[in-house]
Amino acid sequence: MNRLVRALAGALALPLLAAAPSPAPSAAPRDDYANAAFAAPLDAGLRAFYARDFATARARFAAALAVIPDNTLALSFLNATAAQTPGDLETLVDREEDALANDPKSALAHARLGFSYLFATAAGRDRTQDAREELNAAVQLDPASQAAHTGLGIMRANERSANRAKTEFVAALESDPNNVLAREYLAQIYQTDLRDPQRALAEIVNVPNLVPEYADIYFHLASVMQDLHQDNAAIAYATRGLQTDVGHVGESGKYGYTLLARIYIDQRRLDDARRVLKAAISAGTDSDYATTLLAKLDAGAFGKPSPSPSPATSPRRHP
Repeated sequence: MNRLVRALAGALALPLLAAAPSPAPSAAPRDDYANAAFAAPLDAGLRAFYARDFATARARFAAALAVIPDNTLALSFLNATAAQTPGDLETLVDREEDALANDPKSALAHARLGFSYLFATAAGRDRTQDAREELNAAVQLDPASQAAHTGLGIMRANERSANRAKTEFVAALESDPNNVLAREYLAQIYQTDLRDPQRALAEIVNVPNLVPEYADIYFHLASVMQDLHQDNAAIAYATRGLQTDVGHVGESGKYGYTLLARIYIDQRRLDDARRVLKAAISAGTDSDYATTLLAKLDAGAFGKPSPSPSPATSPRRHP
């Protein structure tokens, strides 16, 4: 009897299934970096930024945003580039305020102004509350706004509220799985706050395939690989970051040498550590820490001390 009931139920269901409309195909996941019209000017802007050609960089980031106006990596670099020239960031803020006044119901206008306020705060003018208001307004207008969620996540991360920051970045990635900025910040939360470098690696390992000119990501990958005790990979990423950040503008250029030195010290490759520390001092990047490490290295703190340095190479001669 039970088999008969099931058979009848199946027979009755067949016409219903046949008559039901086919489900609509799901939309393809967003992938900004597959769009050559966006990726080409973004990569050109990154190359110019890391070479300290800020005028060219700003023009290229603006061109990229003309194609995809809410990409958070391009938004961040547009603001970071403007912050390099006195007065340019204030001009950008004024322009974003005018855009919002012309279209107050635009989630994008609120989000872009929120990012500009974030950078104004970082530059020394406290616009934190303004940024929060604009980003929250963007979310109210468009709950799926990946740009607004990313901006709010950055604010929470700056406030050391890791759980709330993580929630915002996860929300951003639901709308844009390839949101590079959200992935980068989320990886830092996993690495630093949650002590899970393997999960951190999973978040950012594909980023160089999306944005090969993004030098800062190589520094973060090197740091994660060091935590995972994959020293050769860490050295390769740190070296790539230094090669990409030729002007020592970002994290790779500023801190890559001292990160390499720490890895070499862990490997007992003390001559290599000494070499990159001297390079850091010569370039003026993280030079105080590099000088301290070099002094400890030459004093034998990490192993057999080297011969007394000559006056030309004495760490006391460096600032």
